[in-house]
Amino acid sequence: MRKLIFIHVLAVIILSGCAAKKSSNGPSELDIMIGQMVMVGFRGLQLNADNPVIRDIREAHIGGVILFSKDCALNSTVRNIEGPAQISMLTSGLQSYAATPLFIAVDQEGGVIKRLTGEMGFQETLSAAELGNSGDPQRAYRAGKITGRTLRTAGINMDFAPVVDVNRNASNPVIAALQRSFSDDPRIVARFAEAFIDGLHSEGILSCMKHFPGHGSSRGDSHLGFTDVTEYWDSSELYPFQKIIQDNKADMIMTAHVFNAKLDRKYPATLSRRVIQGILRRGMGFQGLVVTDDMQMQAVSGEYGFKEGVYRAVKAGADILLFGNNLIFEPGLGTKAVATLKQLVHEGKVTELRIRQSYERIMRVKEGLADDRK
Repeated sequence: MRKLIFIHVLAVIILSGCAAKKSSNGPSELDIMIGQMVMVGFRGLQLNADNPVIRDIREAHIGGVILFSKDCALNSTVRNIEGPAQISMLTSGLQSYAATPLFIAVDQEGGVIKRLTGEMGFQETLSAAELGNSGDPQRAYRAGKITGRTLRTAGINMDFAPVVDVNRNASNPVIAALQRSFSDDPRIVARFAEAFIDGLHSEGILSCMKHFPGHGSSRGDSHLGFTDVTEYWDSSELYPFQKIIQDNKADMIMTAHVFNAKLDRKYPATLSRRVIQGILRRGMGFQGLVVTDDMQMQAVSGEYGFKEGVYRAVKAGADILLFGNNLIFEPGLGTKAVATLKQLVHEGKVTELRIRQSYERIMRVKEGLADDRK
């Protein structure tokens, strides 16, 4: 309850325009606002006192964490998730260090893409492709509800799902090959994705549609490097996003690191103001949260570097910068990201007003989560 009251009071202060200046006893308003824009991955099944993520939460005020079942950098099956009792203890511990309750997120799509598995004692669901092929949206709703219940019990409040990419390329290595798309028909994708989202919402879990403005036609993997969809992308890939936004079901949207010269001749979607502010915000009227795909993926980090990537993503309109910290592991990455963003503000490259816009969106969603749990 103390945390929920803190959220409410802080939001009222910020939204009323009465800036909370830095005191000798605590962080500045800017420190808090910037921190809330960062989400990071970390290592550990338990929170030992020397775990760097504790400093990320307590001192850098990061707004969220993402959990994984495997450690890619170590090629290990040990990361954050071992079983129901363990994950509940971990998420509770994470929240205990946060002055403002954390977003705790996971990729629990169903099928191949899952972090909480049957082997660990969690209930599994079908892949998006299997659900779509069933022809029954109620099965997608039930999958969303089962997933939502599993996450809620584990102390996780955000699912980076559903995938609403249209299955335009049957040989796509990161979408079709992993059965992550509901269909090659945009209307079916929208219908099944909405049902899945309704299932998540019934258990109080936030959804995140991905990957805007469409990754289903790609021939390459943006984890590995520059991915150009210009030749293959079609405007019909926007339909599921637009429909779900219009139906007021969209909590959060994740951007794709794909380059599409039809939409922006210079930057991939995650770093494109034309895509985020132009198409998504102004064109589609989306007022919810925009989160980047993992900023450590080579399509961004390999092409632009750390600081430039952070700068371009925030300038483009991203509210939350996601650092999986799994492809490459760096202790204290959340603190580094916050310091980098703060430096960009001090250099005049990012305005405090821009930071405040994202912070206010984040706080509105967190207040909604708090209301759902009363």
